[in-house]
Amino acid sequence: MTGRLDRWERLLERQMAALPYVLLAASVVLSLLTGATPWITLGLAALATVWMWLVPRGAVYVAGLVVLIGALCTQEVWFASFFGFIGFLHSWQYLNGKWRLAGVSATAAISVARYSGGLPEPTPSAIFTYLFFTAAIVVAVSLFSFVGEVTAERSDERRRMVARLEEAMRENAGLQAQLLVQAREAGVLDERQRMAAEIHDTLAQGLTGIITQLQAAKQAEDWRSHVDNAVRLARESLAEARRSVHAVGPGQLEAAPLPEALEDVVVRWGELNGARADFTVTGTVRPMHPEVEETLLRTAQEALANTAKHAGASRVGLTLSYMEDVVTLDVRDDGAGFDPERVPDAGGFGLTAMHRRVSRLAGTLEIESEPGAGTAISVSVPAVTRA
Repeated sequence: MTGRLDRWERLLERQMAALPYVLLAASVVLSLLTGATPWITLGLAALATVWMWLVPRGAVYVAGLVVLIGALCTQEVWFASFFGFIGFLHSWQYLNGKWRLAGVSATAAISVARYSGGLPEPTPSAIFTYLFFTAAIVVAVSLFSFVGEVTAERSDERRRMVARLEEAMRENAGLQAQLLVQAREAGVLDERQRMAAEIHDTLAQGLTGIITQLQAAKQAEDWRSHVDNAVRLARESLAEARRSVHAVGPGQLEAAPLPEALEDVVVRWGELNGARADFTVTGTVRPMHPEVEETLLRTAQEALANTAKHAGASRVGLTLSYMEDVVTLDVRDDGAGFDPERVPDAGGFGLTAMHRRVSRLAGTLEIESEPGAGTAISVSVPAVTRA
């Protein structure tokens, strides 16, 4: 399983290596379609390609890259929108300490100047607006880059823990325990991919919002309101980053046993959605392996989220049943229902994610639903207790 994870990581590394050339090509095509000077644009793009291909990664490479981004931005705004992202990415990746901020700041200054139509006028308000949006972009890029590093460090810690757990499992040779080890290894990649998607989306949305406010501030007499909007956007982005980091593991299970954590989820869901939500526990409650409890909790959260988003239900019931060999979770609602064979699962974070999470524990997930008749989801996983 570790080899499979390594292959996924190598695939991601190859994709990241190709990303600068893809963004450069997209910027060139869009610029030529919108009236850029062909020979200058193509010449600068060719020089940038050679620079990225041949120059060793380091301070000299990043400095030259930022200069090329600035030169390309003089041709069309598309280079600031797409290829400029590589300046942020490589400044943080190939520089250290204060030089990271220097590279990010230089790229941000170029992008803001390009979106503003040039350097600011020599007036206090124009200079303040230019410096403010440059600083806002630097803060946003630094924040999400730091979150990415935290995610990578946590993933490395998990991999080391998994390696130690694999050593112990080989000594005991328990089949169910080995399945749980594999679930943890696969979960590392799933969580990294999920957080990468969240961080990328949040960063893209934050930068888009900052650019929009910059353009509006340039045209409006009362630019202060746009500054206030940018401050609000920065605060919301910070809150989202914190949520992404904390979502690596279910904090509810750290504060309470599984039944109490599930009951709290159900109660909060009912209060938030204004619907009746009931929770029931059957059988003898006993502590399960953390992977089992996390799977049941995550599945319940996903099922309730789908109900809130799609079902329009007035009543939801959740039952947790402890049996001798298995633990089951049943979620029922009286909502609109759907055809399980035809419903799309955009992004792979809904029904598909539940199936994958449960199947890694050699469990089963069954869905019964039809339009107008509500939905019932039943999950069954092995009752593996804590060591």
